[in-house]
Amino acid sequence: MLVLATTEREYPWGVLRSTNASKVKVILEEKELDYQVDRLRPGDLWKKPAEFLAKHPLGKVPYLETDRDGIIYDSTVINEYIEDRYPHNPLKPDDAVSLARMRMMENIGDEAFLVGDLPKVWMPYWSKPEDRNEESMQAGRDGLRARGLPIIERELGDQDYLCGHFTLADAPFMAVAMVLEVDGMDLSDFPKTAAYLDRLRRRPSYRAISARTSLDDSAGRS
Repeated sequence: MLVLATTEREYPWGVLRSTNASKVKVILEEKELDYQVDRLRPGDLWKKPAEFLAKHPLGKVPYLETDRDGIIYDSTVINEYIEDRYPHNPLKPDDAVSLARMRMMENIGDEAFLVGDLPKVWMPYWSKPEDRNEESMQAGRDGLRARGLPIIERELGDQDYLCGHFTLADAPFMAVAMVLEVDGMDLSDFPKTAAYLDRLRRRPSYRAISARTSLDDSAGRS
């Protein structure tokens, strides 16, 4: 059994989840693999107890515990591992040029969104509304509009997905779709991106990370 370590908490405004772990969770779903979720306490991400560091030396999520290959960490590495270990329902192109594009687009998702401007929008939702810094959240939205969103609008072109069909490149943007569904950010200036994110939300795998899906109904697959 594969075990995905993540952080997920239920709030009155929905179930909030680690963006990087959600990026892995959707790939486990796309591959139709059996797995279970190990929900770590958010405080452990800050305190980094010894038992946590023993599994991920940087004290981060996600990491994936496997029966035969030990522990794999880093969301991009985990997803490539899953694809290579379980090649059914392929999510990676065969040729070198397309593979390079897939990895570049996945990197844009990570650098410009998941560790770029998106946390400024997402992390305040883990606090009470009265404790949120609306100015910082707006700065995050403005950053997305200035940097990440124009790239995706351009790279999509007339395609449904970043590499034509759904690949690992789209995994981080499933997490982006999750965050912006909660936030309700206006994407009218980026119609192709808005349609793309809606398309991602309609994939069956999205249910596992949607804020509308309860903790009980998103605890894994068997």
